[in-house]
Amino acid sequence: MSTSENTPGQAAGERTTTVEKLDRVVIRFAGDSGDGMQLTGDRFTSETAAFGNDLATLPNFPAEIRAPQGTMAGVSSFQVHFADYDILTPGDRPDVLVVMNPAALKANIDDLPPGGTIIANTDEFTKRNLAKVGYTDNPLDDGSLDQYQVHKVAMSTLTRGAVEHLGIGKKDAERTKNMFALGLLSWMYHRPTEGTENFLRTKFARKPDIAEANILAFRAGWNYGETTEAFSVTYDVAPAKLPPGTYRQITGNLALAYGIIAAGQRSGLPVVLGSYPITPASDILHELSKHKAFNVITMQAEDEIAGIGAALGASYGGALGVTSTSGPGVALKSETIGLAVMTELPLVVIDVQRGGPSTGLPTKTEQADLLQALYGRNGESPVPVVAPCSPGDCFDMALEAARIALTYRTPVILLSDGALANGSEPWRIPNVDELPDLTVTFASEPNAMDGSNEFWPYVRDTETLAREWAIPGTPGLEHRIGGLEKADNKGNISYDPDNHDRMVRLRQAKIDGIKVPDVEVDDPTGDARVLALGWGSSYGPIGAACRRVRRSGMRIAQAHLRYLNPLPANLGSVLERYDVVIVPEMNLGQLAGVLRARYLVDIRSHTKVAGLPFKAAELAEVFTDVINDTEPPAADGSDVHALTEAVE
Repeated sequence: MSTSENTPGQAAGERTTTVEKLDRVVIRFAGDSGDGMQLTGDRFTSETAAFGNDLATLPNFPAEIRAPQGTMAGVSSFQVHFADYDILTPGDRPDVLVVMNPAALKANIDDLPPGGTIIANTDEFTKRNLAKVGYTDNPLDDGSLDQYQVHKVAMSTLTRGAVEHLGIGKKDAERTKNMFALGLLSWMYHRPTEGTENFLRTKFARKPDIAEANILAFRAGWNYGETTEAFSVTYDVAPAKLPPGTYRQITGNLALAYGIIAAGQRSGLPVVLGSYPITPASDILHELSKHKAFNVITMQAEDEIAGIGAALGASYGGALGVTSTSGPGVALKSETIGLAVMTELPLVVIDVQRGGPSTGLPTKTEQADLLQALYGRNGESPVPVVAPCSPGDCFDMALEAARIALTYRTPVILLSDGALANGSEPWRIPNVDELPDLTVTFASEPNAMDGSNEFWPYVRDTETLAREWAIPGTPGLEHRIGGLEKADNKGNISYDPDNHDRMVRLRQAKIDGIKVPDVEVDDPTGDARVLALGWGSSYGPIGAACRRVRRSGMRIAQAHLRYLNPLPANLGSVLERYDVVIVPEMNLGQLAGVLRARYLVDIRSHTKVAGLPFKAAELAEVFTDVINDTEPPAADGSDVHALTEAVE
């Protein structure tokens, strides 16, 4: 949706620029993995957040540190969707595609709708680069892109000219062309500029000539838009009307790190992160390592097993132990998670899921670790599992994972994924008094039930079934814990069959009894017959698809699970209310299988394992087909089920 107006006050002979008002835009920056597309997209996103738009982002980059230059395998992209209203996804398709070379064009052109805008760096469309990706002719000149609005810009040449007087080398000069692209797009969409210039000065504070080169390239891009005849239209996207508060842009990994820090502060415990670097979870380790002032200790261990061992040892010593990883790391940590189940110590295990199996797709997203989180340990080893639904929600669910771990003395697995980890959105910074009180009381005196002056480590709270937590070295509270089965209450090693049966059932009952909120259903009309149920990062695409379906006059309900073990107490009754329950997942139907077995409901599964999130349009089409199969035709014979195009 858009409106247009001419910029007033031009003097005679001045060019006239039309300002078109839009309610939403999707821009994708794409180039070689060395072209700085992630930085470019992140800076555009930061200025957009500062401007006040609602936004969602989707970074997409190769796993190789430096893939072959100019090839399809080396293409890196960053998509940002911003609007003057609340949005749920990074957008299905870009309205504007900025490409730095032929490979970027070829890798992304199929996503651009007819009439979309292409801004291409013509300097890289050489015969050699065209040949690398199979172009026999230059697509910018052969008419194959006639259905698009194509702007050919010699970004490399213009950038070199802008920084030439600094005397830096050609290679360093050309590295700043991403800032030229950023400046041009910032001009087109009236983005603030001061924040980016300050960022560049800070980032390259030790290399002032490089900082100046990037700033000059950024200004050159802005000025090119201002002066060239090629761009006669700029665009306004007004700030969104968000709930009152102080906002900042945040990624899922950053929100997880902040949530863990907040958990430490609200519990009064030191935080100890034992971790091994692994994509896409490494940013959590990097961020937490900056916050020693908040009593956060980070240890980059030699491997995954050492990382979780250090975290569990810290919990044994009275700290909040945390470990972060991805799917392959969870597999290696499973034995120690089982040890935490047996010793009944609090531990937060963050799994930022990626494509598998094995090392799989390190930089691509997936939701395929659910069954591993629920069952991936030997023996009856129940563990609570929670999953945030958006980058900002990662903060809340990190706090919630810590609450459950500390209250019930158990390891907790938090399932994030690559889309949440690297994606970003505006996040309202909470007031401290809004955060839960996680204060912990340690055992301080003997508790033996036979009246003796002993401490029994497995005496349980009657409500939570959590055992008492005694810090090692506390006088009079000597006790034994470990991986071998423990005698009820006393904690001595026991091979008694009846005791083992009792302890297994107690550990399961403790997890089953964890208090989690009821699942909420969004059913505007109250009479939908189809329910779309998701978990994790599928929340946004499912919600956007439901909006599209409802705009077409059809009825659909939506619910989302943030607690996967134990499941919300009302979930069974919710599922029974609908004729059809469809569960979209980025796996082969793991949650659908769990729900079928638990509730004996015929769940319809819709799956995707492409390493990319769902698109709202594809889910809307699936939902429409299901509704058409479920509901009878309209009485007047009209096609009330025709799906109309709608923005998400």
